Amino acid sequence: MRNQEMTREKKIIQTSIVGIITNVLLAAFKAVIGLFTHSIAIVLDAVNNISDAGSSLITIIGTKLASKEPDKKHPFGYGRIEYLSSMIISVIVLYAGVTSFVESIKHILHPQTPDYSIVSLIIVGVAVVVKIVLGRYVKGVGVKVNSDSLVNSGEDATLDSVISASTLVAAVIFLLCGLSLEAWLGAIISLVIIKAGIEMLRDTISQLLGERNDIELAREIKKTVLEFPDVQGAYDLVLNNYGPDRWNGSIHIEVPDFYSADRLDQLLREIQIKVVSEHHVVLTAIGVYSTNTQDEEVMKARQEVSRIALSHEYVRQVHGFYLIKENKTLRFDVVISLDAKDRMAVFKEVREDVKKAFPGYTLQAAMDTDYTEE
Repeated sequence: MRNQEMTREKKIIQTSIVGIITNVLLAAFKAVIGLFTHSIAIVLDAVNNISDAGSSLITIIGTKLASKEPDKKHPFGYGRIEYLSSMIISVIVLYAGVTSFVESIKHILHPQTPDYSIVSLIIVGVAVVVKIVLGRYVKGVGVKVNSDSLVNSGEDATLDSVISASTLVAAVIFLLCGLSLEAWLGAIISLVIIKAGIEMLRDTISQLLGERNDIELAREIKKTVLEFPDVQGAYDLVLNNYGPDRWNGSIHIEVPDFYSADRLDQLLREIQIKVVSEHHVVLTAIGVYSTNTQDEEVMKARQEVSRIALSHEYVRQVHGFYLIKENKTLRFDVVISLDAKDRMAVFKEVREDVKKAFPGYTLQAAMDTDYTEE
């Protein structure tokens, strides 16, 4: 896993360096053209390229910091720093949008007559093509290595190509009709950038707050765990994300009640090894439910409890069932959907119905949550 992380880090840094060099060169060309042609749109576009270079620099810094080894203060590592760098890039995009909108409004109120030349328009046209290619390249790498910072930078570059294209369109309209629309187009494009910045920021904040389990990853992990012959059920999978492709988790499994401690220990170790090798997820804890396997009466009781619970709306699953005849104890977990308005009320109804069906039994029931629920 460490080699994969190093390869990923190297790829992100290389891509970011390409972005920095490209944006600095574009900014220099556009700044010169904008000043000579008195075009506020081109000057703002040049400033935007500098902010893009800054975004790539932030991506490099964030990636290097995120690769730090775990320590006593942060035993799960520093991977979430990548989310912070992605947030900073989102703020930069948002700031660039707001700034360009303000400047566009100023030039709508106090218009200046631009002075375009064929050479300047050709350079702007080339910049459009360069930005489109750069945007697709950076975003493509970002998706491949699961880097939100690169994805955001790539989307920002694509938006920049739209800005440059609108500047080019405005210039052509001015040369053909004498009508200056660049300030108006600048205002419209600025609103598009602001919207994109808000969406990027929202997505990053959602990741920092903690999103639900990756459903596909959760399914694959459960499938892997259930491949072990004596594992009769896999439940309560919780995945904690500590940065892109950095997952820790816990799960409960059901095994036959005749399992000895040493045999169970061996099974748990084998599960942990297989999950980390196939899915790169460290299962820090595996809880165990024992299943009655030798009493036909108990197995029928399990079916009855499941039938009663599943007859209630919003009940998704019953697991962890075990019945002890000697002291008349019955235990089980009830998974209740997050769609229920009052999950506790549903749980209480299930308990009451099971009590009626099994009078004299002490219930040890627990309400559970499926963190992979769709």
